[in-house]
Amino acid sequence: MTVMKTSVRNFFAHKGRMALSGVAVLLSVAFICGTLVFTDTMTATFDKLFGNTASDVTVSAKEVKHEQATGIPDTVPAALRGTLAHVPGVASAVPDVTSQDVTVADAHNDRISPSSGAPTIVSNWDATETKAVGLTSGHLPQGPDDAVIDADTAKAKHLKLGDTLRVIAQPGDFRVTLTGIVTFKSTNPGAAVVYVDTPTAQAKLLGRTDAYTGFGLTAAKGVTDAQLKANVQAVIGRGYTVDTAAETTKKEKDDLGGFLDFMKYAMLGFAGIAVLVGIFLIVNTFSMLVAQRTREIGLMRALGSSRRQVNRSVLIEAVMLGVTGSVAGIGGGIGLAVGLMKLMGKAGLKLDTSELTIKATTPLVGLAIGVLVTVVSAYVPARRAGRISPMAALRDAGTPADARTGRIRAALGILVCAAGALALVGASQADKAASGGGLLGLGVLLTLVGFVIVGPLLAGVVVRAVSALSLRFFGPMGRLAERNALRNPRRTGATASALMIGLALVAGMSVVGSSMVASANDQLDKSVGADFIIQVGSNGNQPITPAAAKAIRSARDIARFTDYTIVNATLTTPSGKKVKDELSAASPTYPEDLRLDTVSGRLSDAYGKDAMSVPEGFAKDNHVKVGDTMTVAFVGGRTAHLKVAAVTSDDTAIEHGTMFTAISTARSYLPADRMPGDFMMFAKASDGKAAQAYASLKAAAHDYPQIDVRNQADYKKLIRNQVNQLLYMIYALLALAIIVAVLGVVNTLALSVVERTREIGLMRAIGTSRRQMRRMIRLESVVIALFGAVVGLGLGLGWGSTAQRVLASQGLGILQIPWTTIVVVFVASAVVGLLAALLPAFRAARMNVLNAIATD
Repeated sequence: MTVMKTSVRNFFAHKGRMALSGVAVLLSVAFICGTLVFTDTMTATFDKLFGNTASDVTVSAKEVKHEQATGIPDTVPAALRGTLAHVPGVASAVPDVTSQDVTVADAHNDRISPSSGAPTIVSNWDATETKAVGLTSGHLPQGPDDAVIDADTAKAKHLKLGDTLRVIAQPGDFRVTLTGIVTFKSTNPGAAVVYVDTPTAQAKLLGRTDAYTGFGLTAAKGVTDAQLKANVQAVIGRGYTVDTAAETTKKEKDDLGGFLDFMKYAMLGFAGIAVLVGIFLIVNTFSMLVAQRTREIGLMRALGSSRRQVNRSVLIEAVMLGVTGSVAGIGGGIGLAVGLMKLMGKAGLKLDTSELTIKATTPLVGLAIGVLVTVVSAYVPARRAGRISPMAALRDAGTPADARTGRIRAALGILVCAAGALALVGASQADKAASGGGLLGLGVLLTLVGFVIVGPLLAGVVVRAVSALSLRFFGPMGRLAERNALRNPRRTGATASALMIGLALVAGMSVVGSSMVASANDQLDKSVGADFIIQVGSNGNQPITPAAAKAIRSARDIARFTDYTIVNATLTTPSGKKVKDELSAASPTYPEDLRLDTVSGRLSDAYGKDAMSVPEGFAKDNHVKVGDTMTVAFVGGRTAHLKVAAVTSDDTAIEHGTMFTAISTARSYLPADRMPGDFMMFAKASDGKAAQAYASLKAAAHDYPQIDVRNQADYKKLIRNQVNQLLYMIYALLALAIIVAVLGVVNTLALSVVERTREIGLMRAIGTSRRQMRRMIRLESVVIALFGAVVGLGLGLGWGSTAQRVLASQGLGILQIPWTTIVVVFVASAVVGLLAALLPAFRAARMNVLNAIATD
């Protein structure tokens, strides 16, 4: 009980000194709990949406793995409706026509697609839609010219009743007038949803009036979904996909679950980095508190307190800090989740805060992590406190450094760093990216741990080097700042290590990102012979509609066009092994538009009759060579026997690992309704007419807002922007770890000022001005921050360079160091150090000289 009282008294006596450590715990727990609450809310919201909208039983086309992406949904015959209506247990059979491979444009020819990247869905209006949405203005579609749109899209795109929309689908374009607006009852899944009447949906989305994409069946009273499914299958056979509401909901959840899980674990990963950085802050805090209370602890030992009691006293303080920070962090996490929901709302995904989902496990996880991290971090300082002898009460403060422990730590750190360096070297020399990736991960982990362990040793070297270059210009205060940073290398190393982790990750990702852009640009310059690349959007994941392709072909000053699409097939190798894969089917001019190296044969021969190429890796793994015959069963079409005419090199980022065949070959084995349209078109300008051809293509594609026409400069810019978006997102998530690291610098300086109160008083007494005192503290902070920056950036450059070598076989052939980013981060680190020292420096300068000198 006495230990508990002592711990509580000490905790509240030093609450100001523990405040920043508490903030670190708060931020880490808040990020973890916020992530869990946000993803749980999204999951629960979509579960509710899927559950509310699913029919009792759904009948759709038979699922085909690796289906051809024709841009037209798979269908079931319309005549099936009559059969289903007479199945025992069916109360109603409602036909459904839905397509996501569409573009909808307003009267200004601007796409109404959500900015979040969610799809645009056009569907027929039927009775089942009332489960998801309700009409809030106007009327439902009553004829071929009517359409209804969801309220969120109408608001975002400034649409109102009477406006005209143009729907661009694979079978053709059509125009409709907005006659109504509907509002989602639970949540808007982020998509733009347009409803038209059923005959229009059939004719315009499917290109036929004798089919639907499926049926929604309602069970009669007393009939279970499972019974109804069995009855349906007994009547129509197993040539269709028949799912109960639960099975439909599960499929939709599984489709979404991959994205939600990725987002959840990615965010938790960055939260883990913040927790790791926070550990250094907490360790430093308790180490300094123990050192400052040496006399007090020595007196406790002299009065009879055992080592275990002293140890327990410090750990109880850690538990109190962990509980306090965690409870505040749980509340902060809920606020963070609400903020993320609002942010997603601006991106087009409306999440209602009334559906905020806080599972019982979420606060328990946050509390457990916060307390566990704090106690683990305080364990070593607590053991150190327990070893303080009663004789320490006779000393002024502090404990003598253990030179032997320092030497062992340095040796261990050097050993771990060496092992990590060997792993990185091995990764850079690995033949395959898979094995190299494993060694890279091991090398990153070992070098990170090694540099943390060897931090105190590095502090003596790096701080002196940084000081020689930067602090010597500030005279005596600069030299004092250097000595203060070197006074306790272990503390300086731990403080800088927190900053080092965040900056190392920033540098490593910057190197990989810059190398990706440089490698892609180099591949474009070397390989792409076409002047222009035409596709739908930035990813080209939809086929170009026939009408758009016809308009593009009308452009002037074009020497040639090349068609390019992707077909799916099951391939059988000469040894009998079956492989499901994609083939790139293109015009015979494609080898001129994309110059690829071959290890045997000529790529142009692969575009001959019943011929193909295979990539080098596939050929090695399956023992395929030029002249062999592959059995190719085109999905939805006939089986072909194609001769291998070329083996392409894997040493390229563009079309890496791709099989090629002529588009005429694919068309001869696939029926017209199973043959995908062009996913890309390439164009070559007439000699000396590049500018005119570019303008002509842009004009030809003007009426088709889904089409993007890019020259090589545009394509390079697209790649750069996509990589930068990814990097900016990573930097934003890493910002939390860097913020915690900055708090560590502030905390170390603040506690250091308290520790040196008497020293500061004596310096002021012999003539040091307040300004000089503030400068000394600021310079000490800057040198610690620069120490972390030098080590972190150096480590990150090593990681990034190794990652580039590992990925070289995947097309990342050029190492590009983003020196501008590195310099900016280095300078920013100095600024961060300067800002972190503002409050501690102010406090040091404002000390009362006589009171400071009188401090024990």
